[in-house]
Amino acid sequence: MTSPTPAARRTPPRVEAAPITDATPAAHDRTAHDPLASDRTFRAAARLSLATAATAVVAGTWTFVDPGLLHGPEAMQGSARGTSLVLVAVAVPVLLVALLKASRGSGAAALVAAGALLYVVYNAVLLLFLTPFNGAFLVYEALLGSALWSLGYLGAVRPVWRTAERMAARAPVRAIAVYVWVVAALNALVWLTAIVPSLRPYPTPMLEGTGVQTNAIYVQDLAIWLPLAAVAALWLRRRQVRGAMVVGPLLVMWVIEALSVAVDQTFGVHADPSSPVVSLALVGPFLALAVVGLVPAWGLLRTASRSQA
Repeated sequence: MTSPTPAARRTPPRVEAAPITDATPAAHDRTAHDPLASDRTFRAAARLSLATAATAVVAGTWTFVDPGLLHGPEAMQGSARGTSLVLVAVAVPVLLVALLKASRGSGAAALVAAGALLYVVYNAVLLLFLTPFNGAFLVYEALLGSALWSLGYLGAVRPVWRTAERMAARAPVRAIAVYVWVVAALNALVWLTAIVPSLRPYPTPMLEGTGVQTNAIYVQDLAIWLPLAAVAALWLRRRQVRGAMVVGPLLVMWVIEALSVAVDQTFGVHADPSSPVVSLALVGPFLALAVVGLVPAWGLLRTASRSQA
């Protein structure tokens, strides 16, 4: 047996570092603690969202408690108060809890926060255009503006896109896409059934009892939300990241909005039982829709949580 050469004695054995994989503690820590809290864009989005939450509390509380603020038909006033109650009691808490969880590394929670912000945007538009001009107009404007800016910043957070990428890869996309398409199609059909017969008569019977010249619900849904839902569902069906980025928040928004419709119909009927624009018959179906809507929302968002665990 020969002795080791001098070079061999001087050189310590080379140890290959184990590659970092999803099974290693380093990768687990990196995935479990997605750097949302350290992301500058997320911090800006969180600050804007907190401002939105504060503005929503002011706008919603003022609208709900001030009997002299709203004008127009009693049923519409009641509906606006019901919407304001859900804004303060549901949307704001969902937004705040989601922001807290997102700051601790949950990308899925950031998408829930985006869903709450979508609800705020949707109903800020209704407060601006479906209620007569009133003293809270500038507060409603601030609510709409802050919510839009919050969404813009939140949509630019890269760790949230990484979460959406995992969701798109793992979620049961076919079932979720079909659900979105069915809801969007039925919603559009209901609106068009009311709109088309009312296009010629003036004053149009569609707006009877509303006190407004046009319906901002139809404007928003047919121009923005329903087409967006249909296209985003197609993206999700193809497992594209942008599909998860849009469908996730939309599903959360739909759950809150379904609850909101049930509440605003209840308040509207209480304010004016004879009004043709509100009905207690809608309360049960929309409460059921809110419960049913939790299933696809949870099914999509849970895949992100699992991939982060």
